[in-house]
Amino acid sequence: MTTNMGSTDRVIRAILGAVLLIAAFTAISSTLWTAIAAIVGLAMLGTAAMGYCPPYQLFGIKTCKIDKV
Repeated sequence: MTTNMGSTDRVIRAILGAVLLIAAFTAISSTLWTAIAAIVGLAMLGTAAMGYCPPYQLFGIKTCKIDKV
């Protein structure tokens, strides 16, 4: 598994993932949207931590700088 996300992409995903998790866990009522927010937040944090996004790989997208050979 190679890195296909740049640092800006990773930071944005980490921030949005954290916001979604905080929103999900501080919600007054537990609904389907709360669960979806928690799952998406975890997925965003996971992809940000690994630097790898499966949909990016599927569509051939790479936001990281070109590797030096």
